[in-house]
Amino acid sequence: MALSGAKALIRKAFGFPEARDAFGLVVLNKSGMAVTPENAINVPAVSCAISKISETVGDLPAKLFARDDRRAAKQHPIYKLIHDEANEFTSAAQLRATLTRDALLHGKGFAHVVRSFDGRPLELQRIDPSIVRCDFDDDGTPFYVVNAGRQNIRLEYTDVLHIQPPGGISPIDAGREAIGLAMAFEAHIARLFANGARPSGIITATKSLDAEAKKKLSAGWFSTHSGSNSGGTAILDEGMQYQQIAMTLTDAQFAENRLEQIREIARVFNVPPTMLFELTRGTWSNTEEMARQFYQITLKPWLTAWTWAYARVLLTPEERARYYIEFVTDDLLTTDFSKKATALGQYRSMGAMTANEVRALLNLQPHPEGDSLSNPHITTPTDQPADPAQDEPV
Repeated sequence: MALSGAKALIRKAFGFPEARDAFGLVVLNKSGMAVTPENAINVPAVSCAISKISETVGDLPAKLFARDDRRAAKQHPIYKLIHDEANEFTSAAQLRATLTRDALLHGKGFAHVVRSFDGRPLELQRIDPSIVRCDFDDDGTPFYVVNAGRQNIRLEYTDVLHIQPPGGISPIDAGREAIGLAMAFEAHIARLFANGARPSGIITATKSLDAEAKKKLSAGWFSTHSGSNSGGTAILDEGMQYQQIAMTLTDAQFAENRLEQIREIARVFNVPPTMLFELTRGTWSNTEEMARQFYQITLKPWLTAWTWAYARVLLTPEERARYYIEFVTDDLLTTDFSKKATALGQYRSMGAMTANEVRALLNLQPHPEGDSLSNPHITTPTDQPADPAQDEPV
């Protein structure tokens, strides 16, 4: 029983990222590289993808709306937590970016909901994901255990803001092989340029050399013609000749291989390659379409997870029937100001928006006469005096 239990524990440790983190086990991938959240962030494509997703999620404003009139419920106590500041020293945008980054790297991001004596949420405090463990009661209700030094603190699921990546597994674990191969490419090109970007060659001699002579010749050659000394003039004795080996096909196509790894990492993070500055097929005309794809493919699952995580811990079931949380994505989807102006003008002329609603989207103060839905292009003003010439008989 003890042996079978140990085997099951080992299988669990190698199969689940949380167990690997708990036991400190590092598994080498097929390229021979050990991929962890700490060294994966050093890969430029990984760092760019994580920054692009987390910072965009943080920058998009989240608001609380009433379901009956779809107006922003600014007087509700949680509006400040999701829109302005999560606590006294952390803004709401910064907390979203940090928790999203934790979820991308470790597969989980946590924040503790600090409440008043009457249960009203006051603050959101980030918790290091490495000290949090999720467990379940007998009835399936989840709860969280926080390792606070010498004691473990139990927190109910209604007091922990829990963010998970789409699919429940971090891209670092899902794309371990692709990231490891990119790290192997980086190490290979570093060694290549450390030797003057020249592959190894062959030294031939007119007479045979014993093992000791070959060893001294090799040591002397590498000490004088490698690293910072590469590129110098070589002097050979006793009729020796140096023959340089031509670069292999892999070395010749190294740039293409590196581009393919950027595309692989983009697939792992579900990000369009152009967002990682892989512009082989990017043009100036597809910038707006790129932003729309980034929202539809990449950000929308994250924003959905955030809205539910907010509502689960900050709103009671009764309040969820009256309010909902939504991210404002207008600036992300509209990159061309002229197209945005045309769209707002059409909404205004068809009576879908008032002038003050349009001014609010442009961060302008409301106008005293801007609450009417009438079309300003075809509506005749009624407050002007009538023309006396129209009353004269023909």
